[in-house]
Amino acid sequence: MRRPVSNPKVLVLLAALAAPATVLHAQGGAAPAAGVPAAGGPTGAPQAGGPGAAPAAGRAGGAPNLTATEPMGPVENLTAYPVPPEGFNVARENIPHGEVKLVEYDSKTLGIRRPLRVYTPPGYSTARRYPVLYLQHGLGNTSTEWVQRARAPIIADNLIAEGKMVPMIIVFPSGNATATPGDEKQGDRTQASYGQPYHDDLLKEVIPFVEANYSVSTDRANRGIAGMSMGSGQALNVGLTNLDKFDWIAVVAPAPNTRPAAELLTDTAALNRLKLFWLSVGNRDSLYRVAQGLHTLATEKGVTHIWRVDTNAHDTGAMSANFYHFAQKLFK
Repeated sequence: MRRPVSNPKVLVLLAALAAPATVLHAQGGAAPAAGVPAAGGPTGAPQAGGPGAAPAAGRAGGAPNLTATEPMGPVENLTAYPVPPEGFNVARENIPHGEVKLVEYDSKTLGIRRPLRVYTPPGYSTARRYPVLYLQHGLGNTSTEWVQRARAPIIADNLIAEGKMVPMIIVFPSGNATATPGDEKQGDRTQASYGQPYHDDLLKEVIPFVEANYSVSTDRANRGIAGMSMGSGQALNVGLTNLDKFDWIAVVAPAPNTRPAAELLTDTAALNRLKLFWLSVGNRDSLYRVAQGLHTLATEKGVTHIWRVDTNAHDTGAMSANFYHFAQKLFK
C-alpha cells in the first residue's frame, strides 16, 4: 500500500497562509489574515464555507459576462436531475469532514514546480484504495474555483454523509500550464497555457504523482475526469482521446477550446463503454452552442450520455448544481 504524500519533495501548505497548519478542512477552514487571499483565491472570494454562507453566483478570474439575454434553448432532463435541494452546498457541523490540502510537485514535462489541491474524503485511510476524480477549472481562474466558489468539497462531504456519493479523492489541478506555487495565474487568460502542455502535464505528471502519494486505485474504472468551461474543454479533449485511462467523463458548460465534436466522438462502441458521459449547460449560457453541438452529434451517433440543461448562465451555479448530480453517479 502506498503511503499518502510521503515523497520528501511534497510540500504541504495551508493555501496561501503563513500559518503552521497544513490542512484546510472541507467544511470550514481557517480564516485568512486580513487582505490575504484564502486558499490561493482573490481577496474577498467566498471561502470553502462557513455554515449558512451562500456561494457566489458568478465566476472569478476577470471572466467576461457570458450570460445570454434570452434563454438559448429549453431546460432539459430536470425531472430526473432537478435543482438541488436547499442547503446542498452549505457546510454542516454535525457530519464528518474531508480535507483539502495544497501540495506541490515537480513537473519534468513543464520544467517547473507546480501547485495541486487534493480533497481526501472523511475518514481517509491507507487501509483502502479510493477512486479519483480529476476536476479542471475554467479560464482565468485557479483550482480554488471548484474548492471555494463552487464548494465541491462541501457538497462532497454532505453527499458522503447522506450515503449518496462514493468516498473518493478529488484532485484539483492547476489548468494553466504556467502556474507555479508562487503565482497560480489568477486572472491570466492566455488560452495557449490551457492546451497541449497542460494535457501532457496531467497525464505524465499529475496522475502518476497522485498514484504514488495517495492510496488510490489505478485502473480506468476508478478514474474520472471533469471540468467547467475551459476545464470542460480540457476534460473532453483529454478524456475522449484517452478512453483507456478514464471511465467517467463529466463536463459543465464546455468552452470553445473543446475540439470539434466530430474529432472527439469517433468510435461509438468505445464511447459506449464509458460508465458515465455527462454533458450539461445552462440555457442562459452564451456558450450554450458548444455543449449543444456535442449533444446533437452524440445523439446522432448513438453515443449514450446524460444531457442536462438548467436555467443557469456560465456561472458557479451551473458548476455546483451539476457536480451535485454527477458526483452521485461516479464509481458505482
